[in-house]
Amino acid sequence: MDKIDRKILAELQADGSLSVTELAERVGLSVSPCHRRVRALEESGAIKGYHAHLDPDMLGLHFSALVFVTLKEGNQRAVAAFEASLLDLPQVTQAQRLFGDPDYLLHVITRDLPAFQQLYDQQLSSLPSVQRLTSTLVMKNVIQDRPLPLANSSGG
Repeated sequence: MDKIDRKILAELQADGSLSVTELAERVGLSVSPCHRRVRALEESGAIKGYHAHLDPDMLGLHFSALVFVTLKEGNQRAVAAFEASLLDLPQVTQAQRLFGDPDYLLHVITRDLPAFQQLYDQQLSSLPSVQRLTSTLVMKNVIQDRPLPLANSSGG
């Protein structure tokens, strides 16, 4: 991946709806080479897809929480069952497996506190192998959806 590829990625990260013509202008290429590079970046997996960034507040989703999950057991079957069950919960917008204790960090979004409480009591607490849930409420998003640092190939 060279400097031009990183420029292409930075531009698409900022605005995934750019046409190839607009993108080519911004990175200083003609349309054909730009299109080839974008296609190569997509095929390599560097570009995973394109999506619209939605505003949760505008959609009535005003409540965010972080939920820490400790499993009863950490064997492969328990981990797989827990992770598979998360796919059925659209309110879990991000799930990360952690080293140490707790085992997982879930980012949850709902319309309000009662909706979160219902999700917590009826669904999160009954997920496979859950030993303990601990949650904290998000007061304010300070940095959210920050673009990846593309200044150099080491990410620094």
